[in-house]
Amino acid sequence: MTFMRVASRRLPLTKRLVPGFQSSVQRRFASAAAGTQTSNAPQDVKAQVTKEAILPNPDPAAESATAAFIRERTPYMVPTYVRPTPVMIKGQGCYVWDMENRRYLDLTAGIAVNSLGHCDPEIAKIIAEQAETLIHASNLYHNAWTGALSKLLIALTHQSGAMRDASQVFISNSGTEANEAAIKFARKVGRSLEPSGAKHEFVSFHNSFHGRTMGALSATPNPKYQTPFSPMVPGFKYGNYNDIEQLQELITDKTCGVIVEPIQGEGGVNTATPEFLAALRKRCDEVGAVLIFDEIQCGLSRTGSFWAHAHPSLKPASGEAAHPDILTTAKALGNGIPIGATIVSGKTVAEHIKTGDHGTTFGGNPLACRVAHHIVERLASPELQKSVEAKSSLFVSGFQSLQKKYPDVISEIRGRGLILGVQLSKVHTAKASDLITAARERGLLIITAGEGCLRFVPPLTITEEQIQTSLKTLEQTFDAVFRNA
Repeated sequence: MTFMRVASRRLPLTKRLVPGFQSSVQRRFASAAAGTQTSNAPQDVKAQVTKEAILPNPDPAAESATAAFIRERTPYMVPTYVRPTPVMIKGQGCYVWDMENRRYLDLTAGIAVNSLGHCDPEIAKIIAEQAETLIHASNLYHNAWTGALSKLLIALTHQSGAMRDASQVFISNSGTEANEAAIKFARKVGRSLEPSGAKHEFVSFHNSFHGRTMGALSATPNPKYQTPFSPMVPGFKYGNYNDIEQLQELITDKTCGVIVEPIQGEGGVNTATPEFLAALRKRCDEVGAVLIFDEIQCGLSRTGSFWAHAHPSLKPASGEAAHPDILTTAKALGNGIPIGATIVSGKTVAEHIKTGDHGTTFGGNPLACRVAHHIVERLASPELQKSVEAKSSLFVSGFQSLQKKYPDVISEIRGRGLILGVQLSKVHTAKASDLITAARERGLLIITAGEGCLRFVPPLTITEEQIQTSLKTLEQTFDAVFRNA
């Protein structure tokens, strides 16, 4: 019966569900939208009518029911985000629909979260079943799924050839919390090795992004994020990504931890060189610092390997590939259900973490952990990982064709697997937001990263046909923005 109830809500019935929601909104805001029907409509409404004639998904106009819906609610929301007008109300696979029943091909996957797509039937079934069984009992007691997920993560990590000393897992609620735990654990190791507290410094790298809480924010050297909340947590130092020569002075005996993304997602889809990661590993070993790999965006098969740092391309020409002492993950781990995880080494970290050193009220709850257990099993599939490589090649080939058409606009194509970036040349970086809007109004959702980089992080389940459709739409988007440039 549970499955039938879930199945009855699935998106093959979107045409029934979406208009139902839309019509109630339209009734409520009918007076706001009525002006669009008159011949004396304002100039911007007339422009919108013209726009609708040439665009499949134009953003709702100021007089639309959607805009009225938003205006009624935004005064009650802390304004920490700038959002376009469409209100997304339904998803299925690689598509989302807004309240105007317009469909979008989603190459953002909720910012690399929905790796198995939107509203996956198996995930929805598990959520419904567990919601009727046990959602939360707190960490005062054991539950059936926290340990099961932890065991599975360790087993699959070893099986994949990644993080050879992975031993234990701390389950939290988000990527920021996963990194916050990693920072605390590294500080605890430093305190254990040097009780005076001298070994407390932390190193991260420019163009990185590790989160918005004060510890994670202190490791994110972006003035836009840090300055309004300064001073930061003391003891953080910043280096240049992929710069090996600096490491001798940057990482010292006072360093307790170094955090780095094998691929910088938010910073512009910048990929670490195998030599840089190997040099980090070597220097951390020399001074007794904990090396943390933040794979919150690039991990869990997004590059085609279970963990990004174990991708064959990150094995240096000589010596072994770098493995971390701590690995953080989130995003795809829950496919939309809030969860994060911090994996620690049994040799360098685990022995220093004691009862009471860290905690979380919601982290490790049975609902999130059961969902994640299912997701991790599926993301570890060799068939899925192989398909990621093939789909990546299709995207890259399409981007290269677009680069040939617009050589002065696209300066570089970066990334690995299905975390890819198309970098605009310096003179065109300001056009990134125009491209995002033009793509959305043609039914394609993409996002930016860094300075003028278009980021592509679609569901790993995207089909070849959907890739070809997205590339065609992307070309139309570039034509619209740059044909007269």
